[in-house]
Amino acid sequence: MNTAVQKAQQITWVGFAVNLLLAGLKFTFGFFGRSQAVLADAVHTLSDMVTDLFILIGIKFWSAPADKCHPYGHQRIETICTVGIASLLAFASMGIGWDAVQRMSHPVCPPLSFVFIAPLISIIVKEILFRRTRAVGRRINSPAVIANAWHHRSDAISSIPPLVAVVAAAMNPKWAFLDPVGALIVALLILKVAWEIAAPALAELTEKAAAPEEIQEIEALALAVSGVHSIHRVRTRRLGAGTFVDLHVVVDGGISVYAGHEIANAVQLRLLNEGPAVVDVTVHIEPDEK
Repeated sequence: MNTAVQKAQQITWVGFAVNLLLAGLKFTFGFFGRSQAVLADAVHTLSDMVTDLFILIGIKFWSAPADKCHPYGHQRIETICTVGIASLLAFASMGIGWDAVQRMSHPVCPPLSFVFIAPLISIIVKEILFRRTRAVGRRINSPAVIANAWHHRSDAISSIPPLVAVVAAAMNPKWAFLDPVGALIVALLILKVAWEIAAPALAELTEKAAAPEEIQEIEALALAVSGVHSIHRVRTRRLGAGTFVDLHVVVDGGISVYAGHEIANAVQLRLLNEGPAVVDVTVHIEPDEK
């Protein structure tokens, strides 16, 4: 097992344990403290646990080497896991939001004042977990781990409305209606995060090209190779954390096949070593007709 996989598993297991403890804390305080907003926040934390399982199970598959059935590797599994994380967040947000709207049409009992402890602890702990998980995700260049980090951040943010709602209701029972309002705000925040996670993964699944600035960098690196007259038909696509590139390189038409092959190798090596997250390059050599 490589170091990147080990780091991803370690930070995800930490997240799973933390989410388990926080979910239990929020359910206990939300139930006995009569707070729908805190219970909604507990559901969000449970969805965090599910995404942790996505990572722990999926990483064994997407980190597997290429084989005959998957000659380009298994990184698409990571993309699918990322979409799965976003989908779970979206479904959780819709359920929480619907329940909150239903409760707004009925009298609301004010939550008990001690309930604020649960969301306060969650905000602090999940923000720390977000920073640690994001750091690991960036270090190993894993979109799924980074997505999971943002799920932790969304949990921290979603704990703010329950905290405000509980404190306000404790100060004045007439403000008890803020509890389901807080739950609805949580649902909308979760839905926003779900889309932010899903958008780049869906772009990858639809074979969207790399960012324009990355393509410009790839073109500049290829043109800087000795013997390259020009390039065209530069095509890119994302696969997991890496970029696949294929391009046509124009060289002097009078050189040998061997010399052209050496130029193609030089272009390939430069892009692999210096290109923006480039993991595979296909170079097609064409003669300059001038």
